[in-house]
Amino acid sequence: MQSIYALLQSKNDDLSREKKFLNFSTEKAFDLYVLQLLLIVEVKNLALEHLEIKKKRYLATEEDKNPSLKFIENKVIAAIENSEAIKEFCSKKKLLNWSEHREFVRIILDKLQEQSFYSTYLKAEDDSFEQDKLFITQVFEKVVAPDEKLFDFYESLNLGWVDDYPLVNTWILKTFKQLKKNEVISLTDLVIREDDLEFLYDLFEKVMLHQHEFTEEINKKTPNWDADRIAEIDLILIKMALTEFLYFPSIPSKVSINEYIEIAKDYSTSKSSYFINGVLDKILKEYNQNNKIKKIGRGLL
Repeated sequence: MQSIYALLQSKNDDLSREKKFLNFSTEKAFDLYVLQLLLIVEVKNLALEHLEIKKKRYLATEEDKNPSLKFIENKVIAAIENSEAIKEFCSKKKLLNWSEHREFVRIILDKLQEQSFYSTYLKAEDDSFEQDKLFITQVFEKVVAPDEKLFDFYESLNLGWVDDYPLVNTWILKTFKQLKKNEVISLTDLVIREDDLEFLYDLFEKVMLHQHEFTEEINKKTPNWDADRIAEIDLILIKMALTEFLYFPSIPSKVSINEYIEIAKDYSTSKSSYFINGVLDKILKEYNQNNKIKKIGRGLL
C-alpha cells in the first residue's frame, strides 16, 4: 500500500526501483526486531552495573552485598545473548550499539524498577523458565513497547519503523511465548519465504498495471462521489482488493475484503472501512454475475 502510494504520488513508472524499496523496507523491519531484543539485554547489563556499584559502597547494606540476581540471570535474556544467529545478524547488518545510546537503556531500566511486578519477581522463590518468560513478556508489554521516547528515537532513525513498530512488537511477544526451555532465540522467521516475496512483488505489479481500469470501475460504482473527495489510500486499498479478486485465485474474495477493511481502520479515515466495504461489495457482485472471478477451491468466492 505504501509503495503504491509513493509511486503514484511521485508520478514515476519505475516499478523496478520501487520493488527494491519494498525489499529494503521489509529487511529494515528485521533490524528493528533485533534491536528491540538487544535493548532488553542492555537493560539487564545496566542493571548489573548498578548492582556492582552498590556492592562497593562504604556503607553497603546486606541487600547491596547479596542482591537478587534473578533479572541478571533471566533465562530468556540468556537465550538472546547466546544466540549465534543474532550475533551474526548484528555483525552483518552493523546495527547500532546501544552503548552509544545509553539514555534510552537508562529510561527503560528506570521505568522497569518502578513497576510492582519487578520487585515481586526479584523476591519470588520460583526461578523456573516459565516464570522468567512471564516476567520478560511483562517487561516488554508494559515497559518497552509503550515507551514514547523510545518510539520517537526509532522514528528518527527510520521513518518506516513508525508503521513497523506494532507488528514487530507483536512478533517479539510471540517469540517469547513460543520459546522453550534451553532454546536460544533463532532468526529463522527473519528470512522472507520465496513465495511470500513473489506474492509481494506480484501484487504490487498487478495493481500498478491495472490501476487505470480499476479507477474507471470505481468511478462507475461511486457516481455521487467527486473523485477528489475519495481518500487516496481508500482508492489504493480498493484497487489492491480488486487485484486479489481477479488475479489471485487462491485468495478468497471475502478474505481480501476483510483484510483491506482492517487496513483502512488503521491508515485511513474513520468512515473509510464502510466506504471500501460498500464499493467492493458492489463490484464483487458484478464480477460474480459476469463470471469474472475464477477462484481455486471450494467456498473461495
